[in-house]
Amino acid sequence: MSTPDTFDYVIVGAGMAGCLLAHRLSEDGRHSVCLLESGPPDRSPFIHIPAGFIKVGYDPRYTWDFETAPGEGTAGRRVTTRLGRTLGGSSAINGFNYTRGTARDYDGWAAQGNPGWSYDEVLPHFRRTERRIGGGDEPHRGHDGLLPITDCDWRHPLCDGFIASAHALGIGPAGDYNLGVQEGAGYYQRWIHKGRRVSAATAFLKPVRARANLQVRTGAHATSVLFEGRRAVGVQVLMQPGNARHTVRARREVILCAGAINSPKLLQLSGVGPADWLHGLGVAPVHVLPGVGRRLQDHFMVRSVVRVQGATTINSTARGWRLGLEIAKWAMGRPSVLAISPSVAYAFAASRPGLDAADLQFHFSPGSYASGIAGRLDGFAGMTLGFYQMRPASHGHVRALSPDPLESPEIQPAYMAREEDRRVVTDGLRLTRRILHAPPLLPYVLRDEAPPAEAVSDEDLLEYARQRGGTAWHFMGTCRMGPAQDASAVVDAQLRVHGLEGLRVADASVMPAMPSGNTGAPTMMIAEKAADMLLRA
Repeated sequence: MSTPDTFDYVIVGAGMAGCLLAHRLSEDGRHSVCLLESGPPDRSPFIHIPAGFIKVGYDPRYTWDFETAPGEGTAGRRVTTRLGRTLGGSSAINGFNYTRGTARDYDGWAAQGNPGWSYDEVLPHFRRTERRIGGGDEPHRGHDGLLPITDCDWRHPLCDGFIASAHALGIGPAGDYNLGVQEGAGYYQRWIHKGRRVSAATAFLKPVRARANLQVRTGAHATSVLFEGRRAVGVQVLMQPGNARHTVRARREVILCAGAINSPKLLQLSGVGPADWLHGLGVAPVHVLPGVGRRLQDHFMVRSVVRVQGATTINSTARGWRLGLEIAKWAMGRPSVLAISPSVAYAFAASRPGLDAADLQFHFSPGSYASGIAGRLDGFAGMTLGFYQMRPASHGHVRALSPDPLESPEIQPAYMAREEDRRVVTDGLRLTRRILHAPPLLPYVLRDEAPPAEAVSDEDLLEYARQRGGTAWHFMGTCRMGPAQDASAVVDAQLRVHGLEGLRVADASVMPAMPSGNTGAPTMMIAEKAADMLLRA
């Protein structure tokens, strides 16, 4: 008879991957599962009302408040980045958009020495997660999964104008961008259903919380993975409040789902990582693995803002009596500004002629924000068109700086460190301006707010990106998947940490290359595939 704190599987992190894995591993009742989450339960009403991202996404009770290290690509600035720290992880605070990436992305993963990860092989795992609503009977989409994926039912003349402008420039026509090919423009698909956010906790965890073989512990901050020799046997946990230390043991495996920042940090604090980094921490090496924390990437978001004439924008709709009207619409189940993503419409486009695939993803909103990100609405009527290079060439790192598990690591995304990335960003800003000034949108343009109209040279545009660009919250790659002979690889194609036993990583950190788009859907696919691997082991 095992003690109450010994389980078959211990999962660290109740984000997109952790919630889904907990559901799958406990599904048949054969295995006991403990899911550890550092943050609190997802009880805030602002988590479940889509427009509540403006509040909960900036609430330190529900977020990891990190800052990136200064870099040349950000003009020496530190960029604040907030990741989800509650049940559901970032799916409880982020922007909802469901984007799988392209078939070429996953064929590329397989070609890098990761058998089983081609597009045809991962497609069933995408399909298993989703319940596509309103998309017809397309066989490449899932229709029976736990995560409802809906089309935006809210319309706005500026969104329509943006889509028409993109089409006028040859970006299109619109189609289902989640069928492996993306080029086009339209309204985003998202995990909003019946006016409410459907986070990973809502979709995967809430229906099974009563399972006798599943324990979910919040306020449980993992401080280290415990080893006996080279085998992971459990996790040391700091319970909050009270700061009591506790050990949770795993009979079968420990699975890290803490994300691309916290998973490599936890490995390093546990004695797994580059030798010099471990030495600098004063941590005794359990296993020297040079790739842990390397190869960090993020999408570098650059937003342009235009002052608007002749249309009402979210800047006023979300205030005063108009907000009261939107609340009433939402309560009646009608399309409302309370139930939309911060990015309502999309475009996937090539940054310059001659490319064989889109390399830019655009995010359009009929509103604008005083800080340049979705925190506080501007006092004037504005619209925002942001973009990022989908497959950046620059790589950075995540490095623990202190043995204190509550201290933030050094996060260096190395934005625009490579010349090719800088070129794509300047080309992207030029294309942004062309879209915003194309005939369908031009009647609504009062003036360019940022960057100003006089910013026309490559140097001007690049400096604007350095001064105003920031995170898209798409960190990945720091526990990269690859064969053992790849010095940068941390896990194999079965997501097992190289050189160790009983330890896997299953989150965005294992991605060997950046997918073309938002990272939420690929992260859930990774968890689905990890569940199959674990249950077959």
